[in-house]
Amino acid sequence: MSSSNKQAGSLNEKAGISSHEITNASAIIQIRNKRRQQPSAEELISGILSGNRTVLSRAITLIESTNPEHTEKANEVIKGCLPNANKSIRIGITGVPGVGKSTFIEAFGTFLTELGKKVAVLAVDPSSTISHGSILGDKTRMENLVKNENAFIRPSASGENLGGVARKTRETIILCEAAGFDTIIIETVGVGQSETAVHSMVDFFLLLKISGAGDELQGIKRGIMEMADAIVINKADGDNIYKANQAKAEFNRALHLFPPKKSNWLPKATTCSAITKEGISDVWNSILDYFEMTKETGFFQQKRNEQNQFWMIETINEQLKQNFYNQPEIISLLEQNKKAVQNNEISPFAAAQLLLNKYKKSL
Repeated sequence: MSSSNKQAGSLNEKAGISSHEITNASAIIQIRNKRRQQPSAEELISGILSGNRTVLSRAITLIESTNPEHTEKANEVIKGCLPNANKSIRIGITGVPGVGKSTFIEAFGTFLTELGKKVAVLAVDPSSTISHGSILGDKTRMENLVKNENAFIRPSASGENLGGVARKTRETIILCEAAGFDTIIIETVGVGQSETAVHSMVDFFLLLKISGAGDELQGIKRGIMEMADAIVINKADGDNIYKANQAKAEFNRALHLFPPKKSNWLPKATTCSAITKEGISDVWNSILDYFEMTKETGFFQQKRNEQNQFWMIETINEQLKQNFYNQPEIISLLEQNKKAVQNNEISPFAAAQLLLNKYKKSL
């Protein structure tokens, strides 16, 4: 095989592997050309507003990109979608791994689509701190919901962001709302500080728990309990129903010990089974009660306004961080100082100050 035929790429023939007989060379060329064609911001906005899911996925990929060249175009797309956003219910769902988040979300999402809702699920998949890879298996776990015409599932790798929340989840919400999805569900990784980040971008925060997994008091953690607007004991089926009801009673007693929420909403613990669908409608009714109460008191819009301010500051911080690390002078100086710190030639704090001073001079 000549060297010209050994180019890297998934569509190229590799040494020792013969092409399948049905491989069509012209089709491969068409696919490559299509991949090279980048739609304009106007085309992306138009496609999103018309509900084109393929265009929506491409736009989300654009805003998730860390390439500085994509930032301006992504901001233009977000700006074009903003007038058609903010018309959804945003629900955050968290729980430790193994609690059945994906199964619950599939059952809950299916229930909502049967009510005529259009549901977008933004599932954040944990990235490896070693290989930086991510399985992105939520579409596989939600195999029925992914086929639903009124549902859209977008798994994203957590990367190195706070608690595993994808860096651009907030902007993705805007795009999904502009595409006509009236219910946005955000699934957290369920470990670390992901709950805090998701809580800052949703209207209703749901904590999934299971019973029979050890000391129930281990589940009563002050931080996460204070954030939760509802606690749902999942897997309340079969022989586990009695234990689930016991856990519900314990959590309801614990909830009474916490100070009142700013919204004056009183969270409750309920049980459900994502397998039998028992209790799913009760969860939705509780969410509706919350929205009715908070909209009447004005807390709903107040919280949205506070979140917008929070994400403005977060965006500034993120942009400053990117600008710092993308400065050519900083890149080379950073490597030098890393080696100096490792060799104890300079303290980490002095090295950091040196880099920051250099950055200030370059502005």
